[in-house]
Amino acid sequence: MTLRNNDLMNQRIDTVDISTNYLGIPLRNPLVPSASPLSHSVDTARQLEDAGAAAIVMYSLFEEEILDEEQALTRFLRHQDIGDPEASSYRPVPAAFKSAVERYLDQLALLKARLAIPVIASLNGVTRGGWIRLGKDLQEAGADALELNVYHISTDPAESAADVENRYLEFLHDLISQVSIPVAVKIGPQFSALPNFVRRLETAGAAGVVMFNRFYHPNIDLETRQVVPSMVLSTPAESLPAMRWIGILRNQVSLSLAATGGIHAAGDVIKMVLAGADITQLCSVLLQRGPAHLAKILAELEDWMVQNEYSSLTEMKGSVSQKKAINPAAFEHANYLQVLDTYISSRRGER
Repeated sequence: MTLRNNDLMNQRIDTVDISTNYLGIPLRNPLVPSASPLSHSVDTARQLEDAGAAAIVMYSLFEEEILDEEQALTRFLRHQDIGDPEASSYRPVPAAFKSAVERYLDQLALLKARLAIPVIASLNGVTRGGWIRLGKDLQEAGADALELNVYHISTDPAESAADVENRYLEFLHDLISQVSIPVAVKIGPQFSALPNFVRRLETAGAAGVVMFNRFYHPNIDLETRQVVPSMVLSTPAESLPAMRWIGILRNQVSLSLAATGGIHAAGDVIKMVLAGADITQLCSVLLQRGPAHLAKILAELEDWMVQNEYSSLTEMKGSVSQKKAINPAAFEHANYLQVLDTYISSRRGER
């Protein structure tokens, strides 16, 4: 009996293997919600899991927030009795008060208890002691892995590129020496010799690299003349730098490669996997369209694989990396002039 086209496609979709491996952790697919406010809610996290999320990265735990909170609490305890010697006995710290660390650990434990998928903790530290202490706490609370979100903007002219790289490597070394769960490092795109740096991270013990950290840029309020924070969600165009570098790095390193920033549709996911990504992290599109949109992206990924006769994600992964691409030079500078010429020609055609 001959199957109709739809029946044939459904039969083939059942055979598509979209599983992957990230940081040594088996995942059912490459879609992972990245660190964002979505993980503040257990209900939202469960919606993401129901929509097909393979794992979830928690919102970041910032050591600066912890230090500021501790300083504020210290000022409260030391100076609450100013003006009244007996005031300290009337204003004790509430028994129900929980620090930023305690709140984060509680949420991590809750997510682990309510979700079946892996939970990756995100840590942004500033001191050696903070990395070690917080890393241990996160591991003990049940984190399946750690993502080091090293958010460092170098503004000191005395700080060299080597100083910046060594900062990352020292943080990584300090943490890996104290925890046994896998550690991924989330980096920015500004490194002048990225392949060399990523290889050094791998040698130092990183299980994976997340590309790229999205630094938020300040703005100037023209009414007040003050510098103010600026929050802008990503666009698909922002995914291209990560795709390029993942394609270059895929055959140069063995650690896991995660793409983040600007991944909004199945096409973005497919391109990253073809370049060599093990997973793709999504944020802005889920904030805009809700957790259920992840299921749509997943379905479109499977449909594309069937239509293009891929039986597994492993078969796709890295098949268009720099080493395997038809035109490897396209990942570098060789096509720059061609791109400019193409743009100029298209503009002329509009006249």
